[in-house]
Amino acid sequence: MLKKIIFALIAIFIIIQFITPERNISGDDTFAIQTKYDIPQDVQRILQVSCNDCHSNATEYPWYANIQPSAWFLDHHVQDGKKHLNFSEFTKSPLFVQNHKLEEIKEMVEENEMPLPSYTYFGLHPEANLTDAQRQKIIAWADSQMNYLKNTYPADSLAFPKRN
Repeated sequence: MLKKIIFALIAIFIIIQFITPERNISGDDTFAIQTKYDIPQDVQRILQVSCNDCHSNATEYPWYANIQPSAWFLDHHVQDGKKHLNFSEFTKSPLFVQNHKLEEIKEMVEENEMPLPSYTYFGLHPEANLTDAQRQKIIAWADSQMNYLKNTYPADSLAFPKRN
């Protein structure tokens, strides 16, 4: 009986290897944040290493993304991250949403909520752990972009519309 259970589990494991999620690698930068906002090279590098895998349309997949069920977990993680913030589609949103997303970036980085601990568990993605200096660079960059919006556009275009 034990042999049958082990055989069934192995068979299930092998079968699920053929059920893979679609990869997040469109590479379309038409509405990417860098098309409208100035991003210094050092900040761009920090975003690329610590943020873009979950918050863009250009995920760099680790080796374990080829093994189920970890690929499903990664896919859910990436889709959830993109739902909250997608640097590849940033300028598609209205100005008030872009401004709000910059505020959220600042807040999440200030409060050490990003990158998520699950992204760096077990020593995975150690380069994504932000130093205090990197956090300050991202915060200063987000502040400068919000100031750019404030100085360039009318205040009412940066505020969420009032509900009737």
